[in-house]
Amino acid sequence: MTEPRGGSAQALDVITIGRASVDLYGQQIGSRLEDVTSFAKSVGGCPANIAIGTARLGLRSALLTRVGNEQFGRFLREQLAREGVNLDGLKTDPERLTALAILSVESDKSFPLLFYRENCADMALEEGDIDPAFMARARALVVTGTHFARPGPEAAQRKAMKLMRGNGGQVVLDIDYRPNLWGLAGHDAGDNRYIASQTVSERMKSVLPGCDLVVGTEEEVLIASGESELLPALKTIRALTPATIVLKRGPMGCIVYEGAIPDDLEDGIVGKGFPIEVYNVLGAGDAFMSGFLRGWLGGESLQTAATWANACGAFAVSRLLCSPESPTFEELQYFLRNGSPHRALRKDEEINHIHWATTRRREIPSLMALACDHRSQLEELAAKLGADPARVRDFKVLAVKAAARVADGRPGYGMLLDEKHGREAMFEFARHPFSWLGRPVELPGSRPLRFEMSQDIGSLLPEWPVDHCIKCLCFYHPDDPADLKQAQQEKLRALFEAARKVGRELLVEIIASRNGPLGPDTIARALEEIYALGIKPDWWKLEPQSSAAAWAAVEATIAKHDPWCRGVLLLGLDAPAEELEAGFAATAGTPIVKGFAVGRTIFMAAAEGWLSGRLSDEAAIADIAKRFEALTGLWLATRGRKAA
Repeated sequence: MTEPRGGSAQALDVITIGRASVDLYGQQIGSRLEDVTSFAKSVGGCPANIAIGTARLGLRSALLTRVGNEQFGRFLREQLAREGVNLDGLKTDPERLTALAILSVESDKSFPLLFYRENCADMALEEGDIDPAFMARARALVVTGTHFARPGPEAAQRKAMKLMRGNGGQVVLDIDYRPNLWGLAGHDAGDNRYIASQTVSERMKSVLPGCDLVVGTEEEVLIASGESELLPALKTIRALTPATIVLKRGPMGCIVYEGAIPDDLEDGIVGKGFPIEVYNVLGAGDAFMSGFLRGWLGGESLQTAATWANACGAFAVSRLLCSPESPTFEELQYFLRNGSPHRALRKDEEINHIHWATTRRREIPSLMALACDHRSQLEELAAKLGADPARVRDFKVLAVKAAARVADGRPGYGMLLDEKHGREAMFEFARHPFSWLGRPVELPGSRPLRFEMSQDIGSLLPEWPVDHCIKCLCFYHPDDPADLKQAQQEKLRALFEAARKVGRELLVEIIASRNGPLGPDTIARALEEIYALGIKPDWWKLEPQSSAAAWAAVEATIAKHDPWCRGVLLLGLDAPAEELEAGFAATAGTPIVKGFAVGRTIFMAAAEGWLSGRLSDEAAIADIAKRFEALTGLWLATRGRKAA
């Protein structure tokens, strides 16, 4: 995933227009909606999903719609930006709420769905929202059937179509038929896909002549044509438009028709299907459209576009949510090259890892972190000085203020803070625009590894904010006894599985030097053994080494097993700044080393002075800030950079 792309001068491949909602999907699979107790939140709505799906596949996409001036509207705006979707056409409605869609997976054939769309923001779209200059920036426009159901959005879509055609661009219709959004079914019938309606058919038939590409399921082709059988329906559509027609057939793939509709429907261009286990059909059509557009607008053959579309649809139908499940281009190409041994693609660890690594919330090309997650060391210091141990909590808040003073809103700064003494510090952290926060889960000093709060680590992680990174220190040496290694490996594997299950990044910290010699291949061997377990951390935190060969071995090991790894952070222990500078310099030619996370070297003197009463709050903050800034300066100097 990329940081927001955009800018008013950016050329666009495709603009999607229409629905944008917050989707709340029940997490208890096989449950009635009445019985669901927790929900996963994501961007939803056909056009919003397609905007994200095409952006992930490398197209320059934009969404033209409205969202509410409230938290859900801001969530949509922020997530679309994180996905790289251009927001120049996204309006904020000051009066209406953002739409909601709430769903449960009752079975592989039943998906109860509620739409909260009464007077919602996206349905207030009107002609005045369509800026001719904005439309002129794109090669294609995607309109959707639902937004022809009300006069205002209908007028907006028709104006957009006219402008796109007038500019020489192409218009794509996703029929996107939801009977209850046309007022043809009750609120509890959101999953009903087909009710015949002459009114709807006549409306859709009037849209068809202005289209260059028409995409729909068999039921959607029937409603768009007003016919009751498939072959006459396709021929009716063809009589109204010369557009390329794509007939979606689920696990059987799709068929594309360019010219006259043959009497044998199989005589079209047949896209390869990918039969997989159905987990949730919602969002499959949006992923399908994203894949087709990536091929169609990318100059690929219709056969290739259809195959990519079917593959993208297979990913979506095998996973729970809509837009978060759309594949990235890297993921799609891997699947097309290698396939999968799993009918349930969500169980394919390699594909899941590529999906995870290529859809991270933000890029962090470098990271300078103040580590203040120490528990036992600060507890011991407080006891030694006779200070109230509760003051450790207050000291950590001061450390956050010091780090924020140095970061000054610039990217690439972060912290490590703990749950035991650092909750108030985390609240302070959230008030500042840091790039990253790591939180430890290990019991300090444990060997074999134990978790601090609970051995059932998976039950704790859902409480964490989504952008907090799990940090786990393991005293691991590749020459450890076999039983010790097995115990440590099992803990690390359980932690990795829990992290992926709940969608949190993971940093694994390895310290080998305390339990054996540190040779040029020691750390690389340790990483090799951990990778062999299928554990692929987002970050590694490793001790400094002066050997260039050691760092070359580490980098080669990571590249071999996980080219999507974010990188390595150097730890500090309590080394003096001069030693850390030498450690920094030793990695200057090792690109996989992205930064550092250092603590006691920076804050220990201030901690002793403040806990003993010799330093005021401001003096402690100033001392920590001075040392942190000096260390960041040393790091940047070894990289040939200066602070921004």
